[in-house]
Amino acid sequence: MARYRGAVCRFCRRSGQKLFLKGDRCQTDKCAYERRAYPPGLHGRARRQKTSEYGTQLREKQKVRQVYGLLENQFSNTFARSTRERGIVSEVFFKNLECRLDNIVYRMGFARSRNEARQLVRQKHIELNGKTVNIPALQVKVGDEIAVREKSKKMDMLKLAADLFNRRPALSWCVTDQDKKCGKMKSLPVRDELGLNVKERLVVELYSK
Repeated sequence: MARYRGAVCRFCRRSGQKLFLKGDRCQTDKCAYERRAYPPGLHGRARRQKTSEYGTQLREKQKVRQVYGLLENQFSNTFARSTRERGIVSEVFFKNLECRLDNIVYRMGFARSRNEARQLVRQKHIELNGKTVNIPALQVKVGDEIAVREKSKKMDMLKLAADLFNRRPALSWCVTDQDKKCGKMKSLPVRDELGLNVKERLVVELYSK
């Protein structure tokens, strides 16, 4: 499957805020956004023209897509599925994004970024309800248990991820045991705890056209 492999820090600079795409690097003075808090490109520092309504909606959509590390088809398919479910579309949409297995692995502190979490899942280091899985897009349900495989628990990246996890605010809907490298999803994600500075209304408006 195609995957963007270029510099991801340019996404933070383009959006005008930190998206925390590189794990612990985003917490240091090496962060590209801290050093160059202006859009990338030759004319990044120049004053830009006012963005249209469509441009604002598109920029917001791109921001959310880059945060979760999804391709355009994956992102739009997730939105389309959300419109067929009961509830407010924006809330259901973010619930489906947050309940992806790779995102839950990141939220539980087994990876420093969602990209690293996706790598763990694809390389079969993660178990879902006792079974080894390798599909990052699997939807985790309330009560499901996620754990690192016994043979993978001594990986250095897990130790680095645990250090970063301990510096992040705790989530009420996820329980994690860093010693045993396992966790459980207690309830559906709480929007106020996601730490996402995005306007989901703009994303819904864009796809509703």
